[in-house]
Amino acid sequence: MTRNPILTVLSTLNQRRVKYLLIGGQACIIYGAAEFSRDSDFVLLGNAENLHRLEDGLNDLEAKLIYVPPLELKYLKKGHACHFRCHREDVEGLRIDVMSKLRGCDTFSEMWERRYKLIFDERNTINIIGLKDLVQSKKTQRDKDWLMLKRLVNNDILLRNYDAAKEDIRWWFQECMDADVLIELSKKHPDIARESIANRPLLNSAVRSDIKKLHRGLLKEEELERDEDRKYWAPLRKELETLRRNL
Repeated sequence: MTRNPILTVLSTLNQRRVKYLLIGGQACIIYGAAEFSRDSDFVLLGNAENLHRLEDGLNDLEAKLIYVPPLELKYLKKGHACHFRCHREDVEGLRIDVMSKLRGCDTFSEMWERRYKLIFDERNTINIIGLKDLVQSKKTQRDKDWLMLKRLVNNDILLRNYDAAKEDIRWWFQECMDADVLIELSKKHPDIARESIANRPLLNSAVRSDIKKLHRGLLKEEELERDEDRKYWAPLRKELETLRRNL
């Protein structure tokens, strides 16, 4: 039986003792918000030793850089992603994207403490970004990321609606982007809904079941995050353009 190439990549990183968290589409699959992807995306501990281990793993996979910037700490620490394509036969064509910083998210060390560990064989454990950090990382300018964010939160609500802790319910009220679901949550957990209004004023519309006003509030909230993401990436894209011209 042919091994899944993404599992091969993960096993290689584990063998090289790379400190990573799986993010992106593959992490969404783990949390039940299915997204087909041939890519494997990672956020890494950004230090020289871990970068050296990553380079060894990429060499094992015969992975070649396909875009700027080069794999250097100074670019990773600014927020850039480095992109590779694997050429070893068993992982041929698989793309690997690595970062050490995610806009709007905590440091790698903090996310590492919240990681989800999935054992897939006796020698390997997949280190996956925690659900709450994954949701935060999806607040980008891309339409598909907002779709994934909505699915991730709604799926968590569906799976754990009857045994969730108050902390988790409060998180749902802060992150859910589905007007209908927020109204239903407000009916089921009215006290927590009212408590949460101070941090997210649009929940007042959910408590009142004013779906039109709630929709407008959610759209405004999303556009503000998209705008912040555009501002964040603008100088990074400018730097990439400079690097391309200088090739």
